[in-house]
Amino acid sequence: MRDLTKGNITKVILQFAIPIFIGSLFNLAYNLADTRIIGTYLGNDALAAVGSVSTLSDLLVGFIMGVANGFGVVAARYFGSRDENQVKRCFALSLLLGVVLAVFISLFSVAGLDHILNWLQVMEEHRAQSRAYIVVILYGLIFSMVYNLLAANLRAIGDAYTPLFFLILSAVINIGLDILCVGYLHTGVGGAAVATVFSQAFSALLCYIYACIRYSLFRFHLPEFKWDSQLVGELLPAGFSMGFMSSLVGFGTVTLQSAINSLGTNIIVAHAATRKLSTFLMMPFMVFGNTMSTFCGQNYGANRMDRIKIGIRNTIIINLIWCGITVLIAYTICPQLIVAITDTSVQEVIDTACLYQRVDTLFYFVLPFILIFRHGLQGMGDHVTPLISSGVELVGKVVFAIVLTPYLGYWAVIWSEPVMWILMVIPLIFSIRRKLRPQT
Repeated sequence: MRDLTKGNITKVILQFAIPIFIGSLFNLAYNLADTRIIGTYLGNDALAAVGSVSTLSDLLVGFIMGVANGFGVVAARYFGSRDENQVKRCFALSLLLGVVLAVFISLFSVAGLDHILNWLQVMEEHRAQSRAYIVVILYGLIFSMVYNLLAANLRAIGDAYTPLFFLILSAVINIGLDILCVGYLHTGVGGAAVATVFSQAFSALLCYIYACIRYSLFRFHLPEFKWDSQLVGELLPAGFSMGFMSSLVGFGTVTLQSAINSLGTNIIVAHAATRKLSTFLMMPFMVFGNTMSTFCGQNYGANRMDRIKIGIRNTIIINLIWCGITVLIAYTICPQLIVAITDTSVQEVIDTACLYQRVDTLFYFVLPFILIFRHGLQGMGDHVTPLISSGVELVGKVVFAIVLTPYLGYWAVIWSEPVMWILMVIPLIFSIRRKLRPQT
C-alpha cells in the first residue's frame, strides 16, 4: 500500500504513474501484435472486419474501465481518510455491482448485435468475420470487469505494481495464443478473440488470489457484501460518471466509425492502424489522468488541497513536453510505424494514416488539460462537469459523422477531434478553477 498524501509530490506522482504507463505499453503491445498477426495471417479483409467493430469493443471496455476506476476513486478517498473498514466494504460491493453490470451489458449487446452492426454500417463482405470476433469479446466482458475492478482497487490503496505484473502476464499469454490460434490452428478472427478473453480470465483469477494473500482488505466475508444504500449511493454515481464519461467519448468514436466504414476497405484499415498509433501517442496523457484520479482522491479525502494544486500543475508541464515529441514522431517516422502495425504495402493506407497523425498531433497540447482536469475533478467528487465535457465531444463527433463526412470524406474524421478538444476543455477549466479556489 502507498500513501499519496505524503512525500515529494512530483516524485510520488511519477512513481505511481510509471507502472501504469508500463502496463499500458504492454496492453498496447498486445493490441498492436493482434493487429499485426491478423494482418499477416489473414490479410486486409480480416483486418478491416475486426477494425469495423473494434470501436464497439473499445466503447464497452472503456465503459467498464471507467466504472471500475470510479469505484476505485471512492475507495481512494476512504483510504486517504484512514477508514480501512469502509475501504474493504467498497471493494466487496464494487465486485458485486461490477459483475452484475458486466453480465447485463454482455447479454444486452449480444441480443441487439444485428442492429448494432447495421448502425455501424459494417460491409456485407466483412460481416461474418466481424460477428465471429465481437461475439466472443462481448461474452468475455465479465472477465475484463473483474480484472479492472481488482486493478482499480489496488491502485486506490497505492499499489500500482500488482496490476502491472498481471497485465504483462495477460499480454504475453494473449500474444502467444494469438499466434497459436490464428497462425497454426487457423481459427480465424474468432480465435484471436478467444485468446483475448482467455488471457483476461486467467490474469484476473491469479490477480485475485495474489491480492487475497497479500492484503487483508481483499479477504472478503459475507457481511462485507451486505447492501449498504449509503455506500452504493457513493459508488454508483462515481462509477457511472467515469463510465459514461469514457463511453460518451467512445460512442462518438463508434458513430465516426460508422461513417468510416462507408469509405472503403483501405480507409478502414488506415484508420484502424492510425488509431493504434494514436493510442500510444496519447498514452502519457491517459496514464497521468488515471494517476490524478487516485492522487486527487486520496488527497481530497485527507483535505490536502495544496498538494492537489501542485500535482495538477506539475503533471501538466510534464505532459506538454510529451506533446512536442508526438509532433516530431508524426512528421518523421510515422510511415514506418504504420507499416510495422499493419504489415501493409498499400500506399493509400500508409498516406491516409499519416495524414491523420500530422494534423491531429498539432492539437495534442489541449489533451493534458482535458484528461488531468477531468480525472482530477472525479477524484474530488465532481461527477457532473466531466460528463458535460464528454457530452460536448459526443455531440460534435455525431455532427461530423452525419453531416460533414458525406461531403468532406476522411477530412471530416481528421478534424473532428481537434475541434471537439478545444470546445470540451472550456467547462473543465472553469470547474477546476472553482474547485481549487480557497474556501472563505
